Amino acid sequence: MSTLHQRLDYSRLSADLFKKYLDFSMAFRIDETLALLVDIRASQLNGCAFCVDMHVKQARMHAERELRLHHVAVWRESPLFTPKERAALAWTELLTHIEPEGVSDAAFEEVREHFSEEELSQLTFRVAAINGWNRMNVAFRTPPGSKDKMFGLDKAGLN
Repeated sequence: MSTLHQRLDYSRLSADLFKKYLDFSMAFRIDETLALLVDIRASQLNGCAFCVDMHVKQARMHAERELRLHHVAVWRESPLFTPKERAALAWTELLTHIEPEGVSDAAFEEVREHFSEEELSQLTFRVAAINGWNRMNVAFRTPPGSKDKMFGLDKAGLN
């Protein structure tokens, strides 16, 4: 079994861009629980171990129930999510793996039943942001937990 090593530390090498992207990612006005569910689901779909690790720790620090965290991967079959959370998770999946034909009017109308125009705009920016983080961390193999102290996640008590 091979051990993956971080290829480079983009947060150090491009510190100014890292800070700006981090500021952008923190600017959204979206419910924190919903935001973390979105972040976890996109990170699962993108295979980003660093981000799954980070956002699960953040969710636990925000008192998210452990069982719900386990159910994010199977949210369609789980009774633990509200209709609004289900709509956000469906939207996250659609935008994370955009089909060649794009996003259908039916899918758009389905998510619009649960979000105002402003909320949907904020949610879409959130999905775009986490997908960007996932791509950076997958590309450079950022090890899970390697930035816990920087983000205060060492206080989560999960290691």
